[in-house]
Amino acid sequence: MNEPKRPTLRDIALAAGLSKAATSYALRGLRGSEKTVARVQAIAREMGWTADPVARALAGGRSSNVAIIGPLGDLWRQGLAVMLSEALHNRGMFSAIANVDTSPEREQKALRTLAMRRVDAAIVLPVDPSAGYWADVPERIRLVSVGDALLHRPVARTVLFDNEFGIGAALRHLEGLGHRSVGLLAPSLPSTPGRPAQLLVERLGAEMGLSVAVAASTSSVSGAAQAATVLLTGSPRPTALLCLSDSLAFGAYRAAQSLALSIPGDISILGFDDSELAPLVSPALTTFGWDESSIVAAAIEAVMNDDSPASVSFRPEFLVRGSTGPVQGA
Repeated sequence: MNEPKRPTLRDIALAAGLSKAATSYALRGLRGSEKTVARVQAIAREMGWTADPVARALAGGRSSNVAIIGPLGDLWRQGLAVMLSEALHNRGMFSAIANVDTSPEREQKALRTLAMRRVDAAIVLPVDPSAGYWADVPERIRLVSVGDALLHRPVARTVLFDNEFGIGAALRHLEGLGHRSVGLLAPSLPSTPGRPAQLLVERLGAEMGLSVAVAASTSSVSGAAQAATVLLTGSPRPTALLCLSDSLAFGAYRAAQSLALSIPGDISILGFDDSELAPLVSPALTTFGWDESSIVAAAIEAVMNDDSPASVSFRPEFLVRGSTGPVQGA
């Protein structure tokens, strides 16, 4: 049996006695009297018409394509990218995910391809939010930045994390346990040494009288293990490691194990994004939980709604588990 023909915009326009343009506006409630809008929408319902988001976008010269770009080497960002892709799919949009590792050069190259790929919008987890190349993205492409504001693209919508709350809570937690020497494992970003989160650790640590030693690391567990080993074999050795992602924290676990250091007896370790593995490692990782569903919803709303807020911010939940404890002998 043949499936019934899907009614088109032209069919509805003929039934309503209107032009296609007037019918399209009325279907979306954008123009026309209340009576006309109600009549056209009633005709559409009776005919079983539903909007095809792809056709609608193409009719307006748009492609319904959204790029998701970021350093996706760690588990939390990988999961967030998949959630963003699924949410776009559920809204009738298409997405392509690009991992630019921690390379500003790869990030710039990915941005240059957006126009050629007929992308309408890009959700970015920026490697270098202060780079000038953000201003070169065509204005017709809507940028939504997750995690950091784009210095040279002030009109970009932003979904921000309240890192000051999170880092402050972590350092106060360590200070209360008697820690005075803290190692920081931060993502390896050669061209952007002044990342906001890293600066926060150094500033808040100084205000609390804590000594902070910084080591840059790739997002892989093995790379983090190497960076953590440098910190843990230094003199004086820090009594705690604050890692700006759980993937980095898992590398710190490996380094501690290879050096025969107990967690948290010899070294306390904190993560920052409550990946699925965080409660499963031994001891369970002290970290921060983020409302990923709301973060994704805010990013999608910023892509699709012209009236969405210019910026929204999310505060994490501090999850104290077994990987942090008092300094021995304190």
